[in-house]
Amino acid sequence: MLSLMQRLFPICRAQTGHGVRESLRVIGEHIPLEMIEVPTGTEVFNWTVPQEWNIRDAYIADQTGRRLIDFRRSNLQVVLGSVPVRSVLHWNELEDHLHLDPAHPEAVPFRTCYGRDSWGFCVSQEQYDLLRNSDVQDFEVVIDSGYQDGSLTYGEFVVAGESDEECLFYTHICHPSLANDNLSGVAVLTQLAQALQSKQTRLTYRFVLAPATIGAITWLAQNKSRLGHIRQGLILGCLGDRGPLTYKRSRQTTSRIDQIAEYVLQMSSPAASLRSFEPFGYDERQFCSPGINLPIGRLTRSPNGEYPEYHTSLDNLDLIDPDSLVDSLNTCLKIVDVLEQDRCLLNRQPYCEPRLDRYDLYSSHGSREHNPALQHAVQWVLNYCDGENTLLDIAKRSGLPFAAVLDAAQRLEACGILEDLPMSVPARA
Repeated sequence: MLSLMQRLFPICRAQTGHGVRESLRVIGEHIPLEMIEVPTGTEVFNWTVPQEWNIRDAYIADQTGRRLIDFRRSNLQVVLGSVPVRSVLHWNELEDHLHLDPAHPEAVPFRTCYGRDSWGFCVSQEQYDLLRNSDVQDFEVVIDSGYQDGSLTYGEFVVAGESDEECLFYTHICHPSLANDNLSGVAVLTQLAQALQSKQTRLTYRFVLAPATIGAITWLAQNKSRLGHIRQGLILGCLGDRGPLTYKRSRQTTSRIDQIAEYVLQMSSPAASLRSFEPFGYDERQFCSPGINLPIGRLTRSPNGEYPEYHTSLDNLDLIDPDSLVDSLNTCLKIVDVLEQDRCLLNRQPYCEPRLDRYDLYSSHGSREHNPALQHAVQWVLNYCDGENTLLDIAKRSGLPFAAVLDAAQRLEACGILEDLPMSVPARA
């Protein structure tokens, strides 16, 4: 995951353009990603796919040609979406186009200006002071960028399962050199897709990497007719810092993905926090809009805007903790495991406790091979497999690990004591 992040970090990604395509091609070396192009001008609900914005170079130089601010050193130095500029400007003209972060004067902030006829540079306080205090107050200012008709690009990869019921994993890929937001989400999603692509799964898993906001809106508009197949999903982002895991519930608040994610986090990450849905944040606000209302939650560590380095040059690869990346990936895998294994079972012998020695289960409870943990799980499963509770319900009620409940259920099912019942989860509340 770190290696992938290191390759992607220097690429300048925006809402549209070459940077997104180049990044998706790199990710395509790890998973068989399909790149979808949606032409400029396409109506997507009440939005329109914008023109592509691409940039080749940008700088502020003194009269000797020495670059004082250089896009080639950091692609955060230019306000994304800036219109082309090629001029010599006096400090008094240039100053209004410089952006600082007063809360973090040592950092270069990340700023955008899409849809406006404007331009700018992002600078640290030190860079600002260098320009302001320069002996020469006339500067060569160049932004070699441009808008043109093209397309919005997103990537998609599907692991087909036995069922056409889908679980969607989504992450945004539009930010330039920002590691936690959101190369960490890209890396975790890619590794998760790699882990599942060689497995036989019950559900179908769809992985989507798209620009934030307009990318999610475009994907939903392009796939509106098939949204009914999506039974649950997660937005992934900010998964590499040292903060505790945070789960934000879907708009439905008690959907299956909400229950599973909350259980997994409570069992494996005691410091994790759970939050109610609100129509702010990442693209869960698109997937959970009232007309869509899919059961899509969001998994992060420190949420967007809640760690000091957010949207600054301090959100670099030094911020990323390898253990946090692995923990985030493992949490996703645990959620998938419950999605795959959770079932509704019926006790075919509900009148008192069955004699387990008849099914060669007694030795697991007797003095020779006494296993109190298994016995405990068996009793819970026997009592609550009434056709109304799933294995997850039993795990939550008992406080037992899901794996222990599953093991007990599988043993009892093999003996014919339990029978499988169909379990269908609606896509929308």
